Amino acid sequence: MRRPLVFLALCAASVACGSSFGPAGSARPPLATEWLDRAKKSYRAADFDDARDAAAHAIAVAPNDSEARELAAHVALVRLDYAEVLRFTEGLASSEAHSLRGRAYWLSGDLEHAADELETLLTDPLVKDPWARDVASLARRGAGRHPFQMDGGLVGAVEMPRTIDRVSLGTANVVPCDLDGERILALVGTGSSEILLDSNSRHEPAWVSLRFDRVEVNDVPALVEDLSPISRQLGLPIKALIGGQFLRHAHVTIDRRGDQFVVRRQDAAPPPDANRVPLFYLRGGGMILRAAVAPGDVQPVPLFVDSVRSYPLLLEDAAWQRAGIDVKTLASMPDDSHLKRGVLPMFRIGGFDLARMPALEGADLNPLTSQLDVDLGGVIGADLLAFFRMTFADDGRFMWVEPDPTLIGPDEASAPKTPAAAAPAPSAAPLGVPASPGPAGTK
Repeated sequence: MRRPLVFLALCAASVACGSSFGPAGSARPPLATEWLDRAKKSYRAADFDDARDAAAHAIAVAPNDSEARELAAHVALVRLDYAEVLRFTEGLASSEAHSLRGRAYWLSGDLEHAADELETLLTDPLVKDPWARDVASLARRGAGRHPFQMDGGLVGAVEMPRTIDRVSLGTANVVPCDLDGERILALVGTGSSEILLDSNSRHEPAWVSLRFDRVEVNDVPALVEDLSPISRQLGLPIKALIGGQFLRHAHVTIDRRGDQFVVRRQDAAPPPDANRVPLFYLRGGGMILRAAVAPGDVQPVPLFVDSVRSYPLLLEDAAWQRAGIDVKTLASMPDDSHLKRGVLPMFRIGGFDLARMPALEGADLNPLTSQLDVDLGGVIGADLLAFFRMTFADDGRFMWVEPDPTLIGPDEASAPKTPAAAAPAPSAAPLGVPASPGPAGTK
């Protein structure tokens, strides 16, 4: 069986959730219960707009209901609305409230208050959260720092080498850069919140600087993880993983077609033929988006975005069923009878229709999904992301996506508002298989 690409820990910022959002109110009015139940259902389906509205209705009926307020704070954190997280949890003293406030303070750059909240969280003997432990230490040692402060030019661009995963033959988003003055190779990892440094070189979390061409990003918080499995699989010495926080703060563009990784001090101007794709972050960490797997699908499925995984798409059985495909009809992979591959007739992301999208079925995602409070429909990997030029905007709350022009047919090219792109037919090359996630903090 093919050795799978390692799946790194999601840095607990994205996964440390319990099964509920706080203690139930013993005297909750029936109407508040109805609104709260709707908010929970919408949250699990990643319909965060409806979850926000329903939670607001529940709070209007029962303003002091701690469960409704914590759920509203969860929705706000997913949307990176830090002020709302603090507003909804004000006065709440549960461990969940401390966790939410600690993450909101950390992600907004308020290091002192982040340390206070996370250290209080860790005094609860029922809480086991390695991310909170490491980040609390970093935050306490970060007094006077300004996370992700940028110096040098306004824009920096580095060439991304054409790197192929030698096991899966899929895309690998390798980025050359300078880490504290040392020239290294890093890998883009949208499934992680923080920068991760190879624990074989760095032994503890640290504040580092990263330089890309003329732009230096200082006071970057970094955790440690064993990256040697990735290095072995790629055949390259990968010394860092570039997580979502950096991508958001540095207004990054990833252009696989042009082989460029671009960092900026400010948001880029909206590209003329791009579509806007909203992004959400579980617990403020792991990145997800919603996409349609069937024509006319009015309820897109939530998909975890993990650029470390080198396949295009992996779907849970329920998503295959929504696409009208019986998983029993899918072909088994030659070297793994438990893993199957198939083709979606249509896959829509950000208004772009990708025809004949290759996808996998049968990988065990339970170690990931069991730690999340959203019912994921699957995982988007690097090979699908490579179809687009992606630019993070509004501090990562959405990204501009531009398709490879070679995928756009002549009829659609004249109508850029509703372009349709055709994905290439499935390749005979094997696709990467996800491993179980690494350890993540849980409560």
